[in-house]
Amino acid sequence: MKILPLAICLAILAGVPLTGASASEPASMEPERQERWNQIAQYLFGDHKVEPTETLIKLDAPKRAQDAALVPITLTMPDKNEIKSVYLVIDDNPAPFAAKFTFGPAADAGSVQLRVRVDTYTNVHAVAETKDGKLFETAAFVKASGGCSAPVAASDEKAMAGMGEMRMKFAEGAAGKPVEATLMIRHPNFNGMQKNPITQYFTPPRYINKMSVSSGNAKVFDLEADISLSTNPVITFSFVPNGREPLKVVASDTKDGHWEQGFDIPAAMN
Repeated sequence: MKILPLAICLAILAGVPLTGASASEPASMEPERQERWNQIAQYLFGDHKVEPTETLIKLDAPKRAQDAALVPITLTMPDKNEIKSVYLVIDDNPAPFAAKFTFGPAADAGSVQLRVRVDTYTNVHAVAETKDGKLFETAAFVKASGGCSAPVAASDEKAMAGMGEMRMKFAEGAAGKPVEATLMIRHPNFNGMQKNPITQYFTPPRYINKMSVSSGNAKVFDLEADISLSTNPVITFSFVPNGREPLKVVASDTKDGHWEQGFDIPAAMN
């Protein structure tokens, strides 16, 4: 799978007119938006056909974002045992590819929740890859503006304080059943488009681009991410505990930052 470099993303988007936050109705731009999606899909998936679906993957996103830098997205896969991986693409962001989750044997792949930046009125696409290699997509239209350039904190230093700290919250569950977990990791996820509020220079990009979660020695998921993941990412997922083995998270960023942490699973869930 190819991740679009920023320069290539801008070149792709330059070939199709964009609508700003003043657009009144998404339907009026549907041909242009469809052409843009076709170009992005061609780059990401090559000649592999991406078919529309109303059943294999569902995307829940706000029609109008309350905060364009923290837009909640829920991906639901009703036929979870058929799913190998899911992609999230924000068509009109400067870099459309946002995230890819590849599920392992310890995953309960029924749903994933995360928060992203949305830069302008845009279609958001979710693509499910089934275990036999087929691709299926669904989309939602989100009204948002300025999420990619929104400041992270009062200063870069404050934004980076405690970088890599992790917390995990487990929902109540019964032994032998999948467990829902919410991971919170502290990281500014600078994307190169935010200005330092003191110097007014653009802060160099530094963002989480890889994450791996395992239950003991069994993989839950691998995550590939790009500049659209929100500051201080929060990801909710479900997994099947591997006995009393802890849940292990490994994360890295584009400046060779590396963090690992294990989380004990409540005894009542084993």
